[in-house]
Amino acid sequence: MLKTLTSAALVALSLAPAAQAQTQPVKSEPKHILFLGGSKYYAHDAVSKAMYTMAKIGEQSGLFDVMFRTDFQLVTKQPFKTYLNGKNLNNFDAVMLFTQGEFPLTAQQKADFLSFVHDDGKGLLVAHSGTDFNRWQFTPDGKMSIHDNGGWPELIDMIGGVFVGHPWRQKFRINVEDRTFPAMRQFPKSFEIEEDETYEMGPGFSRDKVHVLMSMDLSSVDLKHPRTGTLHRSPPDFPMAWVKNYGKGRVFVSPLGHVPALWDRKDIQQMWLEAARWVLKLSEGDATPGKKSTGN
Repeated sequence: MLKTLTSAALVALSLAPAAQAQTQPVKSEPKHILFLGGSKYYAHDAVSKAMYTMAKIGEQSGLFDVMFRTDFQLVTKQPFKTYLNGKNLNNFDAVMLFTQGEFPLTAQQKADFLSFVHDDGKGLLVAHSGTDFNRWQFTPDGKMSIHDNGGWPELIDMIGGVFVGHPWRQKFRINVEDRTFPAMRQFPKSFEIEEDETYEMGPGFSRDKVHVLMSMDLSSVDLKHPRTGTLHRSPPDFPMAWVKNYGKGRVFVSPLGHVPALWDRKDIQQMWLEAARWVLKLSEGDATPGKKSTGN
């Protein structure tokens, strides 16, 4: 009897490691984000900090890795014939824009970029001047003006708006409109930004087309005397983050990020981590256009 029990115990012990191996979760491979940081008219100092921040939070979370580019060569689905080991959009799960100025893309590249999100169901993250893909022209006195209302209406539709001006660069307050969304949960209902550049979106932006997550508290600025520009929208509205579905894909946009120090804030880093999770479809959050949140 003793020998029988011992044999059974040995069999059980020998099977235990195999059983444990079967129940342990399989670690998934990280997703891949293509970070585009090219600038045509104005080179933002914060682009490098933003790239570093996204790489850091991706590595620390184990959820994604980041490839940095300041050109647009990889914005294509076409294979490369003379670029060994060249990646294209098919190799990525999301694109992040901290660009500035119009994109130097062919018609085919533009179609590939739009379908990457709309048809393939991939993600798009847009920081600060990634919303400024305008074609600019310069007057003899050196001032800039938008040449053709953004120049790419399909991209305006995908992102939800296009930059037209920055009336303030100063301290201001932000009201969080939907704290139920994953990228907003770490914020209080209202919080202060020590200094950043406030972007205003042009006529293509509408709350009926996007879900606004947070916006500027208008009482924290002087609406009658903007410091660094003029107001274009009436009534004024300055969304600081919004989301939308675009076809099968997901888009997260925040005009914040001009000042490099902003990317050191833990709450802002958490916002971008959760934004990446959401566009990569690793989490869920309501993106119903025009929805008024009651979850604050």
